[in-house]
Amino acid sequence: MQESLHSLQRIRRDYIRAKGWLYALQALAVALVGATILYKWRLEVPLLAGLAGLTILGALLYLGWTWSQLRKIKLEQVARHLNRSYPQLEDSAQLLLRETSELNLLERLQQQRVASQLQTAIPEKQLVFHLHKQPTYIALGIAVLVAAGIAALPAASVADASTTTPLQLDFPDTPAAVADTAVMIQEIAITITPPAYTGRKAYQAGQPNLRVERGARVTWRISTNRPARRLALVLNEGKPLPLQSQNGRYTLSSTFTEPALYHIAVNGQKSAYYTLEIIPDEAPTIQITKPEQYTEILFGDPQRVTIQAELSDDYGLRDANMIATVAKGTGEAVKFREEKISIGYSGQRRNFPVNKTIDLQKLGMTYGDELYFYVQAWDNHRGYTRSETYFVQIEDTTIVESMDDLTMGVNPVPEYFRSQRQIIIDTEKLIKEQKSLSRAVFEERGNNLGVDQKLLRLRYGKFLGEEFESGIGPGGGIPEGEEGHEEEHFAGDGHDHPEFEDQTSVEALLDPYLHKHDQEEAATFFEPAVKAKLKGALAQMWEAELRLRTHRPKEALPYEYKALRMLKEVQQSTRAYAAKTGFDPPPLKEPEKRLTGDLSKIKAPTERRTIEAETKLPHTRDALKWLEKQKQGGRYSQQDVALLERAGRELAQEALAKPGRYLRAMQDLRMLIADINANRALCSNCLITVERAWFELLPPAKPAPQKQGTTRSKLGRGYLEELGK
Repeated sequence: MQESLHSLQRIRRDYIRAKGWLYALQALAVALVGATILYKWRLEVPLLAGLAGLTILGALLYLGWTWSQLRKIKLEQVARHLNRSYPQLEDSAQLLLRETSELNLLERLQQQRVASQLQTAIPEKQLVFHLHKQPTYIALGIAVLVAAGIAALPAASVADASTTTPLQLDFPDTPAAVADTAVMIQEIAITITPPAYTGRKAYQAGQPNLRVERGARVTWRISTNRPARRLALVLNEGKPLPLQSQNGRYTLSSTFTEPALYHIAVNGQKSAYYTLEIIPDEAPTIQITKPEQYTEILFGDPQRVTIQAELSDDYGLRDANMIATVAKGTGEAVKFREEKISIGYSGQRRNFPVNKTIDLQKLGMTYGDELYFYVQAWDNHRGYTRSETYFVQIEDTTIVESMDDLTMGVNPVPEYFRSQRQIIIDTEKLIKEQKSLSRAVFEERGNNLGVDQKLLRLRYGKFLGEEFESGIGPGGGIPEGEEGHEEEHFAGDGHDHPEFEDQTSVEALLDPYLHKHDQEEAATFFEPAVKAKLKGALAQMWEAELRLRTHRPKEALPYEYKALRMLKEVQQSTRAYAAKTGFDPPPLKEPEKRLTGDLSKIKAPTERRTIEAETKLPHTRDALKWLEKQKQGGRYSQQDVALLERAGRELAQEALAKPGRYLRAMQDLRMLIADINANRALCSNCLITVERAWFELLPPAKPAPQKQGTTRSKLGRGYLEELGK
């Protein structure tokens, strides 16, 4: 039995060794990528170095965790695996792990049989398990390719600023004879300190052409091989700013809010022109996606409004809120109340989404009130932005029940009539309190609402000529129900009853087709379209009354809403509009004035103004003439330097808005001045560049009147010839 036990232990060791090797290859694939990144850029890029370190650490932790899991595999698991893989073991491999003395006679016989089968079924060097090695080998191959690609990348792509080429200034117009030409700039460093509102730290500029934030402080530090007699920085061809000498280094620090062109002057030597552009601080942006700019909340809808917006700023928001103004009342009795509502902003963020729901009832609003609101935001500097004003109005239905436009001379409404809106409010209240009311009270209140609905229906029915209940409702009449019973009549009781008369008379047959002016529907002053809407509203009231009287207020509520909506449409359609009046000129006396051709009293207006033509950029125009002579082979003199300097100042003034656009022209102009001072041939490419820049500065010429050439077709020429005959 010891040999069988050793076989099980050998199988366990082989499995742990093979599985551990696969896990080691997987960890190696991950660690290889991290090690390549760390080897390529080392600690020069902290972000990449940290990422590489985390990758290697994760690979080691993964390898340690998998190895600890493999060590937990027991011989019982190996025995179960053998039972599944080899049927000849008869699911009894676990007997090999038990002592022989603990087994009964049958188990001993089975143990001996399994031991012999184990030796014959599994040779000494055969593996009894199958591992999926292909995914691990594929992952390792991909990791090798990725590591090779990283190793092939140029290190300069993420090199630190300290390894870049040091700043150098170009001096194109150095005079030929300078007393102290030995003074040279050995080192120059430009430090940019952004303003506090940006939240950024100070950094070193990589080139003399600067692009800084508005309000940033720029510091130049220059070292020379020997003390300079005069070292200054010139902005926009203005007054030079001298650099202060401190411990053998020259320093100048200034704050900039406007763009500029600058150059360095060392003992009369002028460097090339460089740009200093300003990055403006943008104001916060507010984009409101919901609600619409005008929103009306209809009667019966939830009195809430949801605001969805997106706030953003280039450097960060300082604060944001919403200002809401509630307007209550009408006419001269309107009252306004302004409130500041928080939108949940806090901290310092560049982007902030707004999703807020405002309950209008908590603001004290009711039907007919209006809400005006806008969102405002501040950034860390001086930027402020407010959105457009949005309007939210709760539908006002009280004007419908006043019937000012419907009555047109009819007596005012009695006070005991209930309005349709009040019936809706009472119905909703009854539905809400239904669970707390007894059945008798609930039915009584529902029936009372039905009576109120009936009275209101009869009130509006008067405007259709329906002074009684005939013709009201879908069936042309309604049962009285609890209100009473109709009086019964019989033939011969002294009253006229058409139902007992002869139905074959001529009047009875023609009655449906006759137009009678004393009918109920004809006795009204409404147009047919308005009358149809009002009759539809009465039908909806009848349906609501039916369900209120049968104790079904939930089913009556939609009909009440629809009746109110139709009443409002009737009120809108009956408004009267007066046309605007204007000046009505007197009629002309055609026989005296028409076709006489008398223009003696008509004088053409004349206006004389003396406009002095202002010549813009006079030095630039003179310089362009000088350039034209040089292109034709003319000779220059030392006096031309002053002309180019004056034209250069005009170019510098115009280039303040866009320094980068005219930088090349300013440098080429400086080269032309250097050529004149050195008495050498002028740079031909510089002449073209400067000429193009000066031409762009000149305002466009006014178009001169020219004769327009027209080309007519053969038919057109023939038409003109016939007119000339």
